[in-house]
Amino acid sequence: MDNDDILKGRLLSRREILGLFGLGGAAALVVACTGGDDDEGNVNPTISPAQASVIPTTAAEATATAVSTGSTASTGSTGSGVVATTAAAATSTSLPSCIVLPELTEGPYFIDEKLERSDIRADSESGDERPGTPLVLTLNVVAVSGASCAPLEGAMVDVWHCDALGAYSGFNDTAEGFSTVGEDWLRGFQNTDGSGRVEFTTIYPGWYRGRATHIHFKVRKDNMEFTSQWFFDDSLSDEVHANETPYNEDGATGRLQNAQDSIYNQSGDMLLLDVQPSGDGYASTFTIGIQM
Repeated sequence: MDNDDILKGRLLSRREILGLFGLGGAAALVVACTGGDDDEGNVNPTISPAQASVIPTTAAEATATAVSTGSTASTGSTGSGVVATTAAAATSTSLPSCIVLPELTEGPYFIDEKLERSDIRADSESGDERPGTPLVLTLNVVAVSGASCAPLEGAMVDVWHCDALGAYSGFNDTAEGFSTVGEDWLRGFQNTDGSGRVEFTTIYPGWYRGRATHIHFKVRKDNMEFTSQWFFDDSLSDEVHANETPYNEDGATGRLQNAQDSIYNQSGDMLLLDVQPSGDGYASTFTIGIQM
């Protein structure tokens, strides 16, 4: 299993963006798509609003949008350095204040364990904690409707990823050289609170053949499901894998840089986590928006 991910989505061209919104102004937009393959092996995209993810724009971008459309904009802080914006639409042609992100495949390592927990480092039965540098992920989930973003309460957010040496729990993978059947470390879910927030304590992920360093996530609510992946800055991953234990047991030789990862290249840096030092590890906050 050394090819776990295929992109499900594509970038819209500027012409398609303008046609979608009926606008003459510029915007950066990516939509999640589903559909079959054509005779040439290309995905025939079908835009599915329930499979799209968004992040708020910056206050400056919201203001620029407001000026270009004749609307006004108000801004508010999420409390994590991410600025959520809401454009008050004075016309029917104002852009939403959120930008859509691509959906990526869940890969072969997802297990619907239904493990509701914030700290996902340990195996739920043995209590043995997977070694690695601590990483705290704070996620803000918002619902997008028209030109506004509002906290999405009661959404189920799953997170799963490999350990420091590239193994996933719950699998016998002879190709990658690990057998972890019956174990469930580095997996879990949380339901968003009234402010749309969840928090996970985990470790900085390792790597395995054919992939850059990444974390998988899934958001579900009612009949909506969205799946994608986060990535890490190459220089930080280089540092972690070269200098920290147990990552340096495996080293960084063979680990793909983001630019070499076809999945990262399809999403660019829109799914790149902003990771900051925190205590004896790292922390990151990311806003996930769901078009409802």
